[in-house]
Amino acid sequence: MSDRVSDELEEVEEELNIHTTNKKNEDKKSGDSMDEEGGVGAGGEAPSGASIASGNAAPSGQVGVGGLSTETNVLFQSFILTFLAEWGDRSQIATIALAAAKDPYGVTIGACFGHSLCTGMAVVGGRMLASKISEKTVSFWGGCIFLAFGVHALFLEE
Repeated sequence: MSDRVSDELEEVEEELNIHTTNKKNEDKKSGDSMDEEGGVGAGGEAPSGASIASGNAAPSGQVGVGGLSTETNVLFQSFILTFLAEWGDRSQIATIALAAAKDPYGVTIGACFGHSLCTGMAVVGGRMLASKISEKTVSFWGGCIFLAFGVHALFLEE
């Protein structure tokens, strides 16, 4: 199992090096260069002291994509992902109906607390699952389940 994890880690590091090298070349062509302290070092390698394998790929305050700090970038990405995933789903419709019938402030506080708790459990559970199962395995079985639901909906639904 650890061989698969280390192989996957090496693959990700290689992809990141290719991506940062390409980004650096694009920046040179456009005349914009990244700051040596906050950007990519020579040869597309991470800055000194930053190692993906050691978990220090993004030291605090390092500049990430779009000039944002890495922490801000993760916060922004998770907000957009959650916002778009939840927009117009059944829980939002149920919350709208509940707010129409009950105190909207109480519904807002309760919905925020419930969603935060549910998302927090998903993050912690996903982190624990990721330490035990490779991403490829999760993608494979997720795809199989998705296809099974599709076949079920196609042939067994009325």
